[in-house]
Amino acid sequence: MPDSSTILLVDDEDAVQKLLAYPLERDGFRVIQARDGEEALERFQREHIDLVVLDVMLPKLDGLEVCKRLRTSSAVPIIMLTARDDELDKVLGLELGADDYITKPFSIREFRSRVRALLRRAGTARTDEQDERIETDGLKIDLARREVVVHDKPVQLTYVEFELLRTLASHAGRVYTREQLLQALWGGSDYREPRTIDVHVRHLREKLERDAHAPEFILTVRGVGYRFRSR
Repeated sequence: MPDSSTILLVDDEDAVQKLLAYPLERDGFRVIQARDGEEALERFQREHIDLVVLDVMLPKLDGLEVCKRLRTSSAVPIIMLTARDDELDKVLGLELGADDYITKPFSIREFRSRVRALLRRAGTARTDEQDERIETDGLKIDLARREVVVHDKPVQLTYVEFELLRTLASHAGRVYTREQLLQALWGGSDYREPRTIDVHVRHLREKLERDAHAPEFILTVRGVGYRFRSR
């Protein structure tokens, strides 16, 4: 059955737009195109967007600034397209709230896999009917509503940050390796750096912990990975 999700594809090169839009539309996605950062923000405001594919190098506003602005009001999944060896772009993209990145040049198969993985996880989260709440020491996680409150203050998490917290907190005390977390969040660890998990964990700690350097909720298991405190 075709997927009816709407994807905002942001790239200023016509050749890239055609190359990426065609396989997405063939898979049944609705593709909205934008060729600069300002147009991307305008289209995002006018349309219901399920996922954003965002090139770093854009006219008017670059992809990093667009990502930053989207994150002020939305947890929509964002995949950033980065230059082949530009580690800085990858790190900055994750720092600003991107959920995944893919490095040019890449195969269409890899691209489609990344898109489907994020949308599948987002769709599963939307249709999950369990009404479970997790509460521990001032942290409240409403899994059905995807809401997080820390010491009576609402906290806005990105899509992947919430999924990471959900995975760890739902299995309190269990130790996850970075590879297991990549598998849980994206359905696989192919093409992805395990340190991507470290960036998302750091963001979570900055938002949830009293002291991000002395975490109470998300604990590091040295040489292995991470676990959520035992309840």
